[in-house]
Amino acid sequence: MFAEFRKFVMRGNVLDLAVAVIIGAAFATITKSLTDDIIMPVVGWIFGGFDFSSYFIRLGPVPEGYHGSLSNYAALKEAGVPLFGYGKFATTLINFLILAFIVFLIVRAVNRMLAAFEEQKPELPAAEPTDVVLLREIRDELRKRPAE
Repeated sequence: MFAEFRKFVMRGNVLDLAVAVIIGAAFATITKSLTDDIIMPVVGWIFGGFDFSSYFIRLGPVPEGYHGSLSNYAALKEAGVPLFGYGKFATTLINFLILAFIVFLIVRAVNRMLAAFEEQKPELPAAEPTDVVLLREIRDELRKRPAE
């Protein structure tokens, strides 16, 4: 059973998938930083200096011992206050759209490269059907026989 598992894991598709997941996770971190540190501050500045991640609605009471800010989403969430964090969701949605657009651009570029490669590939003549080849051989053999 171990040998069968090892054979399964060592197949190319599984290794390719593992590499893709690792690179995808690293790429997602870069995209998250791009969204959180570059795009969302600019969007917030355009819309009046607000950070989207701080937009939320409190759905429950604040605990008695809480002494932090009532407008700090992260602190309220850590204190266990039920929150409807639509700003955080908007940030995550924008992050997804950016990631999806970048993946679209990559796939589009790869498809164009593959299409260009296919155009440069020389056309090979189609192989003749076997029945035509066989009939031609019979005809040639008949021509070799002396006339009776």
